[in-house]
Amino acid sequence: MAGALSLILAFHFLLTFFHCSSLAAIANYNVQNLGAKPDGKSDSTKAFLSAWASACASTQTTTINVPPGRYLLSAVTFSGQSCKNPAITIRIDGTLVAPSNYDAIGNSGNWIQFERVTGVSVIGGTLDGQGVDLWACKNSGKNCPEGATTLAFYNSNNILINGLSSINSQKFHILVDGCQNAKLVGIKVSAPGNSPNTDGIHVKKSTGVTILNSKIGTGDDCVSIGPGTSNLWIENVACGPGHGISIGSLGWDSQEPGVQNVTVKSSSFTGTENGVRVKTWARPSNGFVKYVLFQHLVMVNVQNPIIVDQNYCPDNKNCPNQVSGVKISDITYQDIHGSSATEIAMKFVCSKQNPCNGITLEDVNLNYKNEPAQSSCINADGKATGIVLPNSCLYN
Repeated sequence: MAGALSLILAFHFLLTFFHCSSLAAIANYNVQNLGAKPDGKSDSTKAFLSAWASACASTQTTTINVPPGRYLLSAVTFSGQSCKNPAITIRIDGTLVAPSNYDAIGNSGNWIQFERVTGVSVIGGTLDGQGVDLWACKNSGKNCPEGATTLAFYNSNNILINGLSSINSQKFHILVDGCQNAKLVGIKVSAPGNSPNTDGIHVKKSTGVTILNSKIGTGDDCVSIGPGTSNLWIENVACGPGHGISIGSLGWDSQEPGVQNVTVKSSSFTGTENGVRVKTWARPSNGFVKYVLFQHLVMVNVQNPIIVDQNYCPDNKNCPNQVSGVKISDITYQDIHGSSATEIAMKFVCSKQNPCNGITLEDVNLNYKNEPAQSSCINADGKATGIVLPNSCLYN
């Protein structure tokens, strides 16, 4: 009996020891305890930087807590270059607010920036870029700041952004640039359809990026994919309003890394300017796009459900009478159906110098006003299998 009791006591001691040890291994920093004010008016930037510095100095798993409330932040950079901590979670239960005067951050490039971080997770919360006045300035044709991207990650690894909302960004909502293994889940992006240059998520020079279960409505591309992007997976994204999911613009530079291994699947487009688009400048370039799959997509009243445009040259400036050097190959459109807002639902305008090749259409059914839509092809080579409506104009 005494032996059994001793075993029970020893077991209880071990449980208590390991529980206390696990608690001791987790550090928590509350931004309010460091001076942040949840009134939306007092600048809380120093408190957030203080929390970040403490988290970086720790070698324990660390959480930075942002309680409910509105926290005013100026343009801020969280640098991981000297960070000892491989796992920092920023848990946001409130709203981070940009300065109401757009000049305060409008020329800073980014509002909230992470540079060279590893293992950072941003969980929950809302980022309010307060971009309305800057959009009005731009739409009026006045001389205005370019605007700041709301949240940017540069040269970072193993990033998680989960359950974050971004509203009314001055420019891009979220930028992933030069990163490896970034996962964006449950993102909500909201800005009016006429807000200029407010791309929802922009990915460039990155590999292993995943975007899942997100709802994006904005004034530009829901997701835009820049040069040097590879192994990108986009699934279950609801896009609209906006300009669709776009690879490009590519080919501005004559020497440019290509885009490859991109999957966009199980997503919907409602009232957007484009569905899935590939867009390249009509300029010389060694860029490329290859190994792309667009699969299980629903179009609802979309102006250009399927489009490749290699003659991109706004206002005929910087590229008149030139052709795109970007080579497009091995793109598959599979199980795409719904309605087009224009008569031409599929448009392939490819480069005369490098015609598109390896384009595959499989089980595509797009209508215009409940009638079969049309397709248009220039310099496009490929094949159609299964039911394809409108009829394929690709040549073999």
